Amino acid sequence: MVTRREFLDTLAIGTAGLAISSTAKSYGQIMGANDRLNFAVIGVRSRAYAHLSSLKANKSSARITYVCDVDSETLKKFADATQQEMGEPAAAERDFRNILAKKDVDAITIATPDHWHTPLAILGLKAGKHVYLEKPCSHNPAEGAMLLQAVRKYGKKVQMGTQQRSSPHTIEIIDKIHSGAIGTPYLAKAWYANTRKSIGVGKPAPVPAQLDWDLWQGPAPRQEYKDNVQPYNWHWFRVWGTGETLNNGTHEVDVCRWALGVDYPETVSAQGGRYQYKDDWQFYDTLITNFNYPAVGATGGKMITWEGNSCQGMRTYNRDRGSVILGTEGSVIVDRDGYETYDWKGKKTGEVRAQKEQTSSADLTGRDSMTDRHFANFIAAVKSGEKLHAPIEIGNVAVTMLQLSNVAWETNRVLSLDTADAKIKNDAEAMKHWGRTYEKGWAPTV
Repeated sequence: MVTRREFLDTLAIGTAGLAISSTAKSYGQIMGANDRLNFAVIGVRSRAYAHLSSLKANKSSARITYVCDVDSETLKKFADATQQEMGEPAAAERDFRNILAKKDVDAITIATPDHWHTPLAILGLKAGKHVYLEKPCSHNPAEGAMLLQAVRKYGKKVQMGTQQRSSPHTIEIIDKIHSGAIGTPYLAKAWYANTRKSIGVGKPAPVPAQLDWDLWQGPAPRQEYKDNVQPYNWHWFRVWGTGETLNNGTHEVDVCRWALGVDYPETVSAQGGRYQYKDDWQFYDTLITNFNYPAVGATGGKMITWEGNSCQGMRTYNRDRGSVILGTEGSVIVDRDGYETYDWKGKKTGEVRAQKEQTSSADLTGRDSMTDRHFANFIAAVKSGEKLHAPIEIGNVAVTMLQLSNVAWETNRVLSLDTADAKIKNDAEAMKHWGRTYEKGWAPTV
């Protein structure tokens, strides 16, 4: 196993110095040997299976050479699935640092817990790898800004996993909106509903034998292991997760921002709370956020709203999730299954349905053609310079907005932002939430 110090030392002398021995077979898989990109999938529970499925859909131009997870049982299961789906084996590694040191890895995909997203992406860039990074691209606004710096410095491709950016029907309706189909769009509303159960009150427990708990925590300050964190409930703890707004709101708010043609807002406000249960869940289960944009010239201002209901299944427009865009001459409802158009008086004027295999629930399982196309775009960007659909420069905007929504909720105040970089203006107390505290020796650096 490569120690952390040894790994950082190899990075210091550049990727040419990442000379860990490789077999003749691995050298034969270096990109160019048969024009297929060599991928390593890191963090192989749940969402990683969509990565596997989409790499299988693109196997004429991609293969999986390594899979990695800190849980040995999860890792073995995914390695077996990879061999079955791809028709060729992938080496299994528990420590991502060993993978980043391999010459026969062109790109990594990251589906780890949120607190690892930016630190691991930056280490991947330093090691000369291209990166497919699940949303949210960072744990906090400071990390997002750091990741942008790293992309510029190391010159590799980074695609954020907001796969709706590669959805043909979404691209189509956004183009129509921008061409005036509903007049001037001015209000976009996004929502998400689920019926999540209580996570209870955790009790200290022995770390499972198959889990490297220290490496799982990585850059996060050390916590004792409790029985209600793994494998999913880390989302609801601030030290590791980012709440429902980043877990699911990132997708729809990104679509809203895209439709309105806006970047960082002028103000952010958020109200909500933990209403359904009393347990260890540290975020809200209900949140309503407003992002306000100033008037520009003769054009009035614009607004995006986000409503997240983690523990209440009441649907909006008969949908668990989606976005509605209101304009001066009409409106559009768009989700992962298609879109509907309406005139100014609310009369339905048209409808487009997506492919049958693409459904709102295809996020983790089943055929998800959006993710297939998103990976195809990423692969083409690496191989031939095709423009990324969701580069970090785009993806980080919605992520930062929603992280600031969390800050507005936690501080119970309206935040005024610098619309150039989203920094909070005239509020030193709120700006304390811009970054985070790291475990000693694990803080990411560009």
